[in-house]
Amino acid sequence: MDARLARHCGIADPLAWGPSLPDGLEAAVGIDPELIRQFALPLLRRLRLLARGGKRPAIGLNAPVGAGKSTLCRLLTQLAPSQGLRLAVASIDDFYLPWPERLRALQGNPFAVTRVPPGSHDVDLLCRSLDRWRVGEALRLPRFDKTLRDGAGDRCGEQMEPADALLLEGWLLGCRPLGAALAEVDLETVGAHTGAQLALSADERAWLPRWDQALQAYQPAWRRLEELWLLRPRSWSLPHRWRFQAEARQRRAGGATLAAEAVERLVRASLCSLPPELYQDPLLTHPTDATAGVEAVAVGLLDGRRRLIGAQGLC
Repeated sequence: MDARLARHCGIADPLAWGPSLPDGLEAAVGIDPELIRQFALPLLRRLRLLARGGKRPAIGLNAPVGAGKSTLCRLLTQLAPSQGLRLAVASIDDFYLPWPERLRALQGNPFAVTRVPPGSHDVDLLCRSLDRWRVGEALRLPRFDKTLRDGAGDRCGEQMEPADALLLEGWLLGCRPLGAALAEVDLETVGAHTGAQLALSADERAWLPRWDQALQAYQPAWRRLEELWLLRPRSWSLPHRWRFQAEARQRRAGGATLAAEAVERLVRASLCSLPPELYQDPLLTHPTDATAGVEAVAVGLLDGRRRLIGAQGLC
């Protein structure tokens, strides 16, 4: 394990770090064992360390579409009680605006989607939920069902959780607006190194300032997070593959699935509303001032099969 990451998580000897999991759990969850040992379990240990310090910590997990965020978070909620930790997990998707407001916010967008890009979330609700929890109330979380409205999704109630710590996951967590600096970017070259896949269309380039401006509203929420952990693909072409593989698994299991065209629109919306080279890559560097956003402290890198290539601490 990376020495900086080990120290940050209170692990005295990173060379000897080799926690065991309950029998059969690795195979049951379908996650690369090294991803569990070198990234997920240190993350759980860090949450427990912060909670034992007397605060109610909220850590953000930034990972692209299809990377396995939900599966990883479910695993951590299974393991948390054995660590004496009441862990709540939420997705930024749970905080999508109600259906009519989302339609208004995304009307005419170039991806023809009803969710995903910045501006489709109720950031004020997220901030209120965190603030009330921090002063002693139970954590109040809305829930979002992506199968409602023929796959467009909608809110499906809320739940109260007496949590010691919160793990919030989402593809845009921690991303910061460029503001005036966006005008200096040659948008015709953005994504060009990946070929046609992530190069922005003319309509997408025209909408990028709008997404950038919408991202400003998320900054108060990011500043309420103690830390940001990053799970990144080796190549930004991989989220397409991962998302389509997830749909195929769900189809084989008999679950509700989206048409291929709809999946493609959703994935493209996540990769081209905030192009990774402009909004994700800067997360690997420390913010320059207190208003820049939450600081990323750890990063894990995944290959095409979602196996961990390496994990390191940025702290």
